[in-house]
Amino acid sequence: MKAVIFDMDGVIFDSERATYLCWKKVAEEHGLERMDEVYRKCIGVTVEVTRQICLDAYGEDFPYEEFAKEASVLYHERYDGGRLPVKEGTREILSYLKENGIPTAIASSTRQERVVSQLDEAGLLGFFNAVVGGESVSKSKPAPDIFLYAAEQLGIAPADCVVIEDSFNGIRAAHAAGMIPVMVPDMLEPDDEIRGKCETVCSSLRDVLRLMQEKAL
Repeated sequence: MKAVIFDMDGVIFDSERATYLCWKKVAEEHGLERMDEVYRKCIGVTVEVTRQICLDAYGEDFPYEEFAKEASVLYHERYDGGRLPVKEGTREILSYLKENGIPTAIASSTRQERVVSQLDEAGLLGFFNAVVGGESVSKSKPAPDIFLYAAEQLGIAPADCVVIEDSFNGIRAAHAAGMIPVMVPDMLEPDDEIRGKCETVCSSLRDVLRLMQEKAL
């Protein structure tokens, strides 16, 4: 292991669950059903793919932009200003990597401006040597492009990079990039396909840190 690349939503922040709660509240207010099923399909994909998933579920006339805006307003009311919950073990693992001179990057499907803003508000931005947002590449996860670009920014060969992900598409992308995928499940538990693409599955970042300290990664 010469570098570690993190996904952000669901790995660094408990933001997948936070977003889901906002989507669910807006969906209930508008009488939309099956939001649990629809939202799970949106985990680990870009805004453009999310829009299409919603149109496929609710019809081409579904006012996605209005729905997303309403959910976004609620999200910002609840979580802006550093109130977004940080996942267990985040600060410990980032401190360990920094102290040991191991470069780190964020590779998130979320837009770069939002990624930087949320990391900065949480006091975590300074831990990362590179931050890559979803618009930095033309093909989103499960394509490997975003992880390959992050490795390029770090100057580390893909095979020497550990990728920490919570989503199926993220693990698929890391595997396709020839990296070392580690899953820390958030809202999705790995199935047989995903377990087969992982180096290991850990229950939290603290468990990942323990493996690093034991030189098992």
